[in-house]
Amino acid sequence: MLWIKALHIVFIISWFAGLFYLPRIFVNLAQESETVATERLLLMARKLYRFTTMLALPALVFGIILVYLQYAGPDGFKMPHWMHAKLAFVVLVIGYHHACGSILKKFEAGANRRSHRWFRWFNEVPVLLLLAIVVLVVVKPF
Repeated sequence: MLWIKALHIVFIISWFAGLFYLPRIFVNLAQESETVATERLLLMARKLYRFTTMLALPALVFGIILVYLQYAGPDGFKMPHWMHAKLAFVVLVIGYHHACGSILKKFEAGANRRSHRWFRWFNEVPVLLLLAIVVLVVVKPF
């Protein structure tokens, strides 16, 4: 189980690295007016989103395996309340990831209407989600 936990942590860190950087590219895209620079940033964003998605999948698979090994029993799943809260935040992270994909499609279509300031605030969301998840896992408040 420790190998699975180690792999889960590595893929989570890698996934979040992409979620931290992709919105920074969106900030630059929202400010950019030159076509060549915009195309280069879009290429970077596409590649990063695709790579980040590939990192998210094993992170989620290893997480599901860990939950199963830790909490499955003959009477079903017996998870502590903090784990329910953590999983709710994981669902929000998945939603954020998909929102990044939707935003990328808008940039590709030339349909972005949001300012670079909005993307600067949007960029802080994964930090708050990660903070909540780490506190729940480490402190186990309830």
